[in-house]
Amino acid sequence: MAQPTAANLPPQLTKTESGDVDVKSLANLIEWFLNFDQRVALVRHPHVEQLFQWKQADDAQQGIEFYPLENAESRFAIGVFQALGANDSEPKLQNHISESLQALGEAKQTNEEIAASYGFDPAQSHVEQAQAIDNELEKRVYLTSCWIESLSTAEVRLLGWIYQEIYGKPFQSGS
Repeated sequence: MAQPTAANLPPQLTKTESGDVDVKSLANLIEWFLNFDQRVALVRHPHVEQLFQWKQADDAQQGIEFYPLENAESRFAIGVFQALGANDSEPKLQNHISESLQALGEAKQTNEEIAASYGFDPAQSHVEQAQAIDNELEKRVYLTSCWIESLSTAEVRLLGWIYQEIYGKPFQSGS
């Protein structure tokens, strides 16, 4: 195995004089993970982009207020910034990541159960396969679960890394 070098390690997360995470260093870290980490880069996959576009259209159709964004990658990056802004202490960030892990687990289980009952292929488009679901509520639950699983996978991965960078120890749920 090759020795880690500065070229293949994530950039340093730095803080401002006031102790806040430096926005530019966070943006660089997000970009690095999008380019080099498979679990985070998932938000750039065409099937995940389809889920994101479906979710925005579904929210609009359901009358749910949302901020329209260009793509899943933008939604992911904004979510990371918001999560760090709202969870500005170790216990808060730990709780947020733990809750995201729980949501990820629940979404994954739901989406797998529905996919199995219809014989869906996980390598195919969730949005296209969901057309086989006649029940609109079940279709929405399935696609929402697929979206939450994709987004949470990326967020948990990156926020776990950031937690370690900020607090000097690996994230552990519930500790």
